[in-house]
Amino acid sequence: MILHELLGYDTLRIIWWLLMGIVLIGFALTDGFDLGAGMLLPFAGRTDLERRVVINSVGPVWEGNQVWLILGGGAIFAAWPQLYAVSFSGFYLAMFVILTAIILRPVAFKFRSKREDPRWRTRWDWVLFYCGLVPSLICGVAIGNAIQGVPFRLEPDMQIHYEGSFFGLLNPFALLCGLVSVAMLVMHGAAWLVFKTEGAVQARAGKYGTIAALATVALYALAGVLLLLYVTGYRVTSTVDPLGPSNPLIKTATAHAGAWFGNYSAHPWTLIAPVLGFAGALLATVALLGRRGGLALLGSALGIAGIILSVGASMFPFILPSSLDPHASLIVWDSSSSHLTLFIMLVTTCIFLPIVLAYTGWVYKVLWGKVDSDAIRDESGHAY
Repeated sequence: MILHELLGYDTLRIIWWLLMGIVLIGFALTDGFDLGAGMLLPFAGRTDLERRVVINSVGPVWEGNQVWLILGGGAIFAAWPQLYAVSFSGFYLAMFVILTAIILRPVAFKFRSKREDPRWRTRWDWVLFYCGLVPSLICGVAIGNAIQGVPFRLEPDMQIHYEGSFFGLLNPFALLCGLVSVAMLVMHGAAWLVFKTEGAVQARAGKYGTIAALATVALYALAGVLLLLYVTGYRVTSTVDPLGPSNPLIKTATAHAGAWFGNYSAHPWTLIAPVLGFAGALLATVALLGRRGGLALLGSALGIAGIILSVGASMFPFILPSSLDPHASLIVWDSSSSHLTLFIMLVTTCIFLPIVLAYTGWVYKVLWGKVDSDAIRDESGHAY
């Protein structure tokens, strides 16, 4: 109880805002290379054996990597219930499309090599491509819509009214953010393949990964320019009590062009995030050209972390702004669970997250090394 009293409500809200960002980065860094490898599968592998090399580079770990996705959904549900309610209802159809990919991916992994028919295997290879492309694209589109504001409003009793549509989510800026997401995850998947494979697969992965890394830099820069010049941001115009109740309607907020760059002016140290995004992608470019897998993975990981962090740094304290009624926007200080709930969740996280990280590290240590095509040829090796 002493610790509960020491950790104030305002502190816990910041901690859980940071943890939400960490979970997003963790998902992008782990499951991200799975998705990227899936998008590269039809191109990095030309023969059936080469494609099996690509699949088996991620086959033993992809299921464990999806723990971050489950963790993220659970954390949002428990720590930010209003965010969960608005986003999971407003983006329902988009999330259903992602769900089809999540369902199809294990089926494709398991069924792909059940028959020798080349056409059968090729179809499943393109299913894996779909299962990598769709979540990557739609997650980026969702972030792009969150940056622009989502068309929802709240009644005085906190009833949510979402007035958007699925195709309304597919606006130009959101699609650009989707392309940034696709490019950076292809870059990350290519770095993983350069790290885990050899020969022709490694060479092709390095080639396509270099293109993806350069595209990440270009698209990220373009998104930044559009964000500064054309995309409307949001500002809180009233005094907000960090210890106040979770009621978004007790504040006032307005839309302002270029408002998302205000935090960089007020707190110059936050520029570390976009600089890291550019620097990491450029480091990955150089490493991929030289087929230095470990350095490429480090560069792509830093680039992805920087890009995600730059979104949080730009939008703080907003979590999900409302384009329909800016006063109803969800911010860090008015959309969280109770003080006690956040504290209990933090204690639980401090206990179980190190266990998950330790187990994950052990798994990667056991599976360390290159994927051997000779072992894949041996059907007794239990390879995909």
